[in-house]
Amino acid sequence: MMRYPAGGGMNVAARARREVVRQQAAVMFGESRPTAEIASELRVSEKSVREWRRRWSTGGTAALASSGSGGADCKLTVEQRKQLAGMLDEGPVGHGWDDARWTLARVAELIERRFGVGYTLRGVSYLLHRMGYSLQVPVRRAVERDDAAITTWRRRRWPAVKG
Repeated sequence: MMRYPAGGGMNVAARARREVVRQQAAVMFGESRPTAEIASELRVSEKSVREWRRRWSTGGTAALASSGSGGADCKLTVEQRKQLAGMLDEGPVGHGWDDARWTLARVAELIERRFGVGYTLRGVSYLLHRMGYSLQVPVRRAVERDDAAITTWRRRRWPAVKG
C-alpha cells in the first residue's frame, strides 16, 4: 500500500541529509545562482530547486527546514481509534448502510460523522493499515453452488476425466 518502505518517506538519516542539501541551496540562492546550476551541483531536480527557492524567498532559510515525516501523525487520538475499531466491528449495517461491506468512503464518512475529522480515501487506507486492518475481497460464489455435488464429482468423475 505504501509508496516507501518503513512507513512512508525518508528515514531520519535521509531527512537530515536532505536538510543539508536544502541549506546548501539557500546559500546558493543568496548568491543569485541559476536554478539549473544549483540543481546540477546538488544533484536534485530543477523542480525541487524552484520549490525551495519559492519557499526561501518568502520565509528565508528557516522555511526550508524539514517538517518531519509525512503521514506519521494521526488526526485521531488513541481513544478515538479504539472507538473506531469498535464501530468497525459492529459492521456497516449497524451504522445505516444496506450491505455488510466496509469501503474507504464509508469509513471516511463514519469518521466525519462520529469525530468531526475529515480524511481522504488514501488517508483512511493508511489509518486502517496502521490500526491492523487489511484489504479483504469477499469470495463470490454462485447461489446455485452445491458443495456436496462438487465433492462427489471430484471423487468419482474427475479421475476418469483426468485419465
